[in-house]
Amino acid sequence: MKLTHKLTILGCCLMLALPLRSQEVLSLEQCRQRGLEANKGLKMSEEKKNETENLEKVALWQMLPKIGATGGYMWMEKSVNLLSEEQQGRLNNLGTEVQAGLSQALREELSDLPIGGQLIGDLLTNVINNSSLGTSLNNIGQELTQALETDTRNTAFGVVTLSQPIYLGGKLRAIYNSARLLNQLSGIEYDKKREETIIAIDEAYWQVVSVKHKKELAERYAALLDTLTRNVEQLFEAEMATKGDLAKVRVKLNEAQMNLTKASNGLLLAKMLLAQRCGMPLDADFDVSESNPTLATTSHQPIDMEEVWQNRREMQMLRISDSIAMQGERLAASALKPNIAFTGGYLFSNPNLFDGFKNEFGGTFMAGVVVNVPIVHPGGIYSVRAAKAKRREVAYQMEEAQEMIELQVNKLRYELELAYKKYDQAQSNLVQAEENLRLADESFKSGMCSSSDLMAAQTAWISANSEVLDAEIEIEMNSVYLRQALGK
Repeated sequence: MKLTHKLTILGCCLMLALPLRSQEVLSLEQCRQRGLEANKGLKMSEEKKNETENLEKVALWQMLPKIGATGGYMWMEKSVNLLSEEQQGRLNNLGTEVQAGLSQALREELSDLPIGGQLIGDLLTNVINNSSLGTSLNNIGQELTQALETDTRNTAFGVVTLSQPIYLGGKLRAIYNSARLLNQLSGIEYDKKREETIIAIDEAYWQVVSVKHKKELAERYAALLDTLTRNVEQLFEAEMATKGDLAKVRVKLNEAQMNLTKASNGLLLAKMLLAQRCGMPLDADFDVSESNPTLATTSHQPIDMEEVWQNRREMQMLRISDSIAMQGERLAASALKPNIAFTGGYLFSNPNLFDGFKNEFGGTFMAGVVVNVPIVHPGGIYSVRAAKAKRREVAYQMEEAQEMIELQVNKLRYELELAYKKYDQAQSNLVQAEENLRLADESFKSGMCSSSDLMAAQTAWISANSEVLDAEIEIEMNSVYLRQALGK
């Protein structure tokens, strides 16, 4: 018994030590913040914006100089020889052949002299044969043969180039402008996606508020009918009410309890939708802080449609699309214009090609201008026509969008004014329903009216409260839709 008592006390202490988990209460702004942080589509739009920012930088660098380097190594089994084996042999024996040919020529020329020709020829031939002329010429030939032998079995080469476009018909500037406009377009798409996300969260939030209040109304209605049922049961026991009266009240109570169950399920589903849009688990336990929507003030001031067209995301996107189409037209026209580019660099190799194929690195600078002039290019003409047609198409889209936006603004403004009229009428009905319920309750207590009349008054009162709540939510959402339509 003592052990059980101690365990009970210990369990109670542990229960008291554990922190109580309170239900999280979220405001509309908190739901928006969570939804923006968790929305996958918004994250994709953000990455798309990052992509276009980098593409704009890529297009900008296309107009700046480019520097590149290329190198390589090659091994070959044989070297490149500039002379054949026969030519090498003749160069190696150049002195011998020249000496022999010279001696023969002297004998033939001097042998025809009338006096001492033969003797002089032999004497000169001996002098030539005994001289170092042949050896010297053979050495020169061998040196020349060796100089013309290229050791290209191991070859290393490389080149560093610089290229700068000078004029490409406006192509590079059109590409850069298109990339810059695409970056602006992705930014507007991101803002548009953000607005759509906020509106979707607002819709789910106010749906929770609406169902929550309707559940409270259902609880109050069920409580009224429960009280009425007990009163009618007492009257029935006192034989002051019929069995039919009691049956009607009980049937109405069952309907109220069923409606309360439906409202509870509807609130659960509405919270699940809001949790999904806020990036929370579907079974998250939370509540919303706003008990009633803050009604926006209506304004009957005239709407400046020029300002609306200027502020609307759709029109901004179409204006950028028109500018992109204009750049596409310039890009197509650039194919019909000449292209001029400067190129330069430094070429080096081993063996040195510029100093007798020495086994050392050697190189040279180079520079030049490349010009390309299109002469017959019918495809470019058709590309220009297609780009012009695309721009006219965007212009028609802008005109159509202006008409649809004007229609949307007028429609939403009319619906907001109608929602205010519904709200005023619902408030008037609620005042009358409350007064009718008060009189019916007093009459029932004094026995001046039946339970059916009291239930009818209670039903009218619940319906009036529900109409007021629906009108408030309708005003709130129509105000949001109208602000979006006005580009605010």
